[in-house]
Amino acid sequence: MTPKEMGYAMPAEYFPHYGTLMIWPTRPGSWTYDGKAAKEAFSRIILEIAKSEEVYLLVAPDHIEEAKTYLGEEVIYLNIPSNDAWARDTGPTILVNSQGEKLAMDWEFNAWGGDYDGLYQDYEDDNLLASAFAQKLGISVYDAKPFVLEGGAIHTDGQGTLMVTESCLLSPGRNPDLTKEEIEQKLKDFLGVDKVIWLPYGIYEDETNEHVDNVAAFVGTAKVVLAWTDDESDPQYAMSAANLKVLEAETDAKGRPLTIYKMPIPDKTQVIEEEDLLGYRFAQGEDERTLGERLAASYVNFYVTNDAVLVPQFDDPQDKPARDLLQELFPHRRIVGIPARDILLGGGNIHCITQQIPL
Repeated sequence: MTPKEMGYAMPAEYFPHYGTLMIWPTRPGSWTYDGKAAKEAFSRIILEIAKSEEVYLLVAPDHIEEAKTYLGEEVIYLNIPSNDAWARDTGPTILVNSQGEKLAMDWEFNAWGGDYDGLYQDYEDDNLLASAFAQKLGISVYDAKPFVLEGGAIHTDGQGTLMVTESCLLSPGRNPDLTKEEIEQKLKDFLGVDKVIWLPYGIYEDETNEHVDNVAAFVGTAKVVLAWTDDESDPQYAMSAANLKVLEAETDAKGRPLTIYKMPIPDKTQVIEEEDLLGYRFAQGEDERTLGERLAASYVNFYVTNDAVLVPQFDDPQDKPARDLLQELFPHRRIVGIPARDILLGGGNIHCITQQIPL
């Protein structure tokens, strides 16, 4: 039986959490200068989350003492191997049924594209992580392999609607033997949803083949926030405009038209500087950074905790408007801006390094 047939469904991120999964950042090809700045940013995020829910932190034995110097005993430390720190994509997607029982989805993980355009070759530990973590928590596991999917590639309203991007889910490095219709059916069966909204694009130059969680997110019943720019010369303009056209014509699974809130992208384009480039140490077969490379900066890559919304900040004029919009959308939660360029240098942001465990 499929999870949907068994009565399971994926809750919205803004539904109550039991906790959050995160992974300590140590990969030299992702985190510059031994990850010092990244660890500070991760720690600030972890301590904010820990104010209202449990944080499970995966740490290799040779880094536990280091992590404790930042976090003390505020988290639950687990020794589960990983290749990098993208908990959203390597951790399990946890579903819930009407009795409150949980089911952890274990997707095939191939580093965002496998042999076709994957970002690193050594992802064996990452591919085993979801089941290992679920078993530690005593959560039953549903083996969805060999279906390739990452947590950042899906976003749900918890009411039967799922949002994805065509650029990611139809990319040749994911499930090339399946048609769009077959992929959609698997998403419905595996995640307990009734409708899939396909956006054409994500954020320009997003190396995940444009995950949806960097460009659009549900923020309530029939409410969606969409990354936006008014600069028609920016490649993001046409991409976001195409997404807006789809969203304006769509309804949610209950037939309700969507209200779309435009979230500005940063005014200042974030790029790899020479000082950044000197801090990486790339492994053989790993996708290397280049000087001047544009980074996929987006305020939509926020994370909703039980009492707060953690939003990336880039020392940019749009930092405050992004916070203000989220305060309007989440009036009963604290809006916490997190300086996040050092996470962006790894290839993602706050949502990418967190994975919620629903209550």
